[in-house]
Amino acid sequence: MVPGNGRAPLPAHLALRIALAARELSGVETAQLLQALLSVTGEPITEARLARLRPNRLRNRLLDMTGGMAPGERQLQRAISLLKGRGVRMPEEPLPAVEPYREGELPDSIRIACSSDGGERLDGSFGSCARFLVYQISPSASRLVALREPGPVAPHEDRHASRAELLHDCQLLYTLSIGGPAAAKVIRVGTHPIKVSRPIPAREIVEELQQVLAAAPPPWLAKAMGGEPAARRASFSGKEETP
Repeated sequence: MVPGNGRAPLPAHLALRIALAARELSGVETAQLLQALLSVTGEPITEARLARLRPNRLRNRLLDMTGGMAPGERQLQRAISLLKGRGVRMPEEPLPAVEPYREGELPDSIRIACSSDGGERLDGSFGSCARFLVYQISPSASRLVALREPGPVAPHEDRHASRAELLHDCQLLYTLSIGGPAAAKVIRVGTHPIKVSRPIPAREIVEELQQVLAAAPPPWLAKAMGGEPAARRASFSGKEETP
C-alpha cells in the first residue's frame, strides 16, 4: 500500500494490518481506514502509534468520514486487534547467508548490529526483535558475519542486559526503538545505540557507513570506534577540527 500526497510507502507489515482491519469494518474501504488512521495517529503510521490507538477516537473519525455509519462494537474491536498486530503474521523472508570472516581481514573496519524481525531488514526494536544482523564494515568492503538470536531468559535474569551482551563486540547498534534503561545497558557493554525512524533494508545502513568511513568518520563515530577524543579528526567538510 502506497499512501498518496508524496507520503513514504507504508512498511509491508503495517499495510497488511490495515488491509485486514478494513475487511472487518462493513462499509469502510482500505483507503478510508488509512486516512482515518493518519488523522487519529498522525504521520507516519508506526508500530508504536498503532499500539496506542484508542477505539473511540477511531470510531469517531470513521463516523465523520462515512456520514454517521459507525462500525459495530465487535467489528471495531476485531479491527483494532488486527491493527495492533494480534494474530497477524507476515510471510517469512529468507534469512541472509552469513559470510566467513576472520579477525583483521578488513582493515580499518567497524562492527555494527541491526535489530531485525525478518530477512535482511532493519525493522525491529532492541527489546523484542527476533535477531541481530551483525556486519563488519570497512571503507571498501562489508560482510554479514553473524546472525545472533536472543535466547530465552530466566525469570531472575535481566532481559535487556542479556540482549546487550550479544552486542559486546559491536561498536554501533541500529534499532527502531530502545528505551533509556535498555540503552544504558547497551552502552555499558561498549556499544553506541542509534535509533532509525522507519524500517529499511539493512544494506542501506551498511552502504552509508562505508561512504562515511571512506571520507573520514565524524567525531561521534570515531569515539564509538574507540578513537581518542582529543585527537585531531577530519570533519565532513574536509576541514580539521580539534574537540
